[in-house]
Amino acid sequence: MSDSPSEFTMNRQRGNWIRLRTMILLRWVAIVGQMTALIVAQRYFSLQLELGLCYLAIGVSVVGNLIAIAVFPENKRLSETENTLMALFDLLQLSFLIYLTGGLNNPFSLLILGPVLVSAAVLTTGPTVFLAGIALILVTLLTQFHLPLRTEQGFILRIPDVFIFGKWIAIVIAVVFLTAYSRRITIEMHSMSDALSATQMALSREQKLTDLGGVVAAAAHELGTPLATIKLTSSELIDDLSDRPELREDVELIRDQADRCRDILQSMGRAGKADKHVQSAPLSEIIQIAAEPHEGRGKMLVFDGQSGHDIPTIARAPELIHGIRNLIQNAVDFARANVWIETRWTEDTISVRILDDGMGYPPHLIGRIGEPFVRKRRSEADRKARPEYEGMGLGLFIAKTLLERSGAELSFANGSDPYDNAHSRPEKCGAIVEVIWPRASIEMTTPVTGENQQITI
Repeated sequence: MSDSPSEFTMNRQRGNWIRLRTMILLRWVAIVGQMTALIVAQRYFSLQLELGLCYLAIGVSVVGNLIAIAVFPENKRLSETENTLMALFDLLQLSFLIYLTGGLNNPFSLLILGPVLVSAAVLTTGPTVFLAGIALILVTLLTQFHLPLRTEQGFILRIPDVFIFGKWIAIVIAVVFLTAYSRRITIEMHSMSDALSATQMALSREQKLTDLGGVVAAAAHELGTPLATIKLTSSELIDDLSDRPELREDVELIRDQADRCRDILQSMGRAGKADKHVQSAPLSEIIQIAAEPHEGRGKMLVFDGQSGHDIPTIARAPELIHGIRNLIQNAVDFARANVWIETRWTEDTISVRILDDGMGYPPHLIGRIGEPFVRKRRSEADRKARPEYEGMGLGLFIAKTLLERSGAELSFANGSDPYDNAHSRPEKCGAIVEVIWPRASIEMTTPVTGENQQITI
C-alpha cells in the first residue's frame, strides 16, 4: 500500500477536493445517530449511563460544526491536514463515547472503522496509516479501560472475555484489511482517471495537429498561384530594370522573399501534402507520419511493408496516428540500435508489428503492460544508457486505449528470453507489440476528398 511520487502528488491534490460542507453534513448524521442511541438506551432499556459526559462529547461535535459553519464559507475545500485533523477528532470523540458506554461490550464499537475508511478514500497513504494506527491503539485500550454498562437494577452488562477478544481481533483485521482494500481501490480509480484525462489531452492535441496540417496544406495550395504570379512578375521586372540597379535590387528582394514564402509553405504543409487525401491515406503513409518525429533520434527505423498493389487506404484518424506513434516511441526509447516496423494485411485484417533489439519487456510486467503508471525501477546502468528517459507507463496506456478505441487488438511479447546470453539472442530480440484491426473497421473504401494539387512555382 504505497504511492509513487506522481500518485502522491495527485492524491495530495485530491485532498483539497473535499468540501467542508460535506464533512459537516456527515458529522450531523453521526450526531443524530449518537443522540438517538443514548435516548433509546436510557428510556427504553433503562441503562445507567454517564449522561453528562456523553452529552458533553456530543456537544463538542455540535459546537465544532456550528463554529465551522459560522467561520468558513460553504464552498471551502479542506486541505489534507485539515481533513486528517477532522477525521482524528471524530475518531477520538467516538472512542470517548464508546469508553463511556461499555467499551467493546457496546455493539456500536464497530463504528470506529468509519473515520479510518473515510480517510483511506480521500487522503494519501501517510495520514491513512496514521489514523489506522490511532484506531488500533484506541480499540486495544478500550478492551481494558471503559465504564461498564449497568442496568436499572445495577447489574453489569458484559460479554465473555473470549468474545471481547474475538471482537478485538475482528476490528483489528477489519481496520487493516478494509483500509488497505479501500486505499488500493481508490489509488486504482484515481490512476485510471488521471490516465484517461491524459489520453483525452493527447487525442485533443493530435486532433489539433491533424486539423492544422489540413489547413496548412489548403493554404499552401491557395497561395501557390499568387506567389507564382509575384515571382513571374518580379523576374520580368528584373530584366526590364537592368539599367536601374537601385530598383533592380528591390525587385530581386521581392523575388527572393516570394521564394522564401514558398519554401516555408512547403515545409509547413509537408505532412498534409504527403497524403493523397486529407482525411485518408495508404497504410504505409500513416506509418511514416506516425514514425516521423522519431526518425532523428539516433536509432535506425526499418520499414518492412507487404508488397502488392492492394495496399489498404485507411482513415487518417488522430487516435490511430498518436497510438502508433507512442508504440514507436517506446521501441525507440528501449532499442539498442534498430527498430523494425512491419505492416501486413489480408482480406480480413490489417496488422502492424513493432520490434526492437533492446532488452525486451521485464518478464514480471508483461501481464500488466498497458496499465497506467506502471514502470520498472531503473538500474544505474539503465540511467547511464538513457539518462533522458523517465517513463511513467502512460505512453503505452494511451496507445493501447486509443488503438483499442479504433477497433484494434494489441498483444505484447519478447523476441527472446531477456536472461539469455547476449551472443545467442536473435537480431530482433527485444520487445514486440502487434496491433491487429479488422480490415473493415479502419479501411476507407472511397476517398473523402480529392487529391491535393502540388505547388509549383
